[in-house]
Amino acid sequence: MSLADELIKLEQLRERGTLSAEEFDRVKARLLNALPEAVSPGGVVQSINRLRRSGHDRWVAGVCGGLAATTGVESWIWRLLMVALAFAGGLGLVIYALLWIFVPAD
Repeated sequence: MSLADELIKLEQLRERGTLSAEEFDRVKARLLNALPEAVSPGGVVQSINRLRRSGHDRWVAGVCGGLAATTGVESWIWRLLMVALAFAGGLGLVIYALLWIFVPAD
């Protein structure tokens, strides 16, 4: 559930009288100040467990397409980053190869 959906449900509870104005403000502040799921410790583990090599957005092995699907960053940015790292001592090739080996296919 997105933050917007949660805020809408919270507003509906306040309108029905289920929540007082003070409770509404307290819960709304907690929602707005909470860490995003991907940044929270449990969210990082869940994101890593969801990582799969893409079957449709692929040029070589689908690693960058899978990273794009998991992180929400465009796959061309991941490809550009891997190429830049490949020219910086070959690190991009090592990372790509390890992800190709250890990340399961979609």
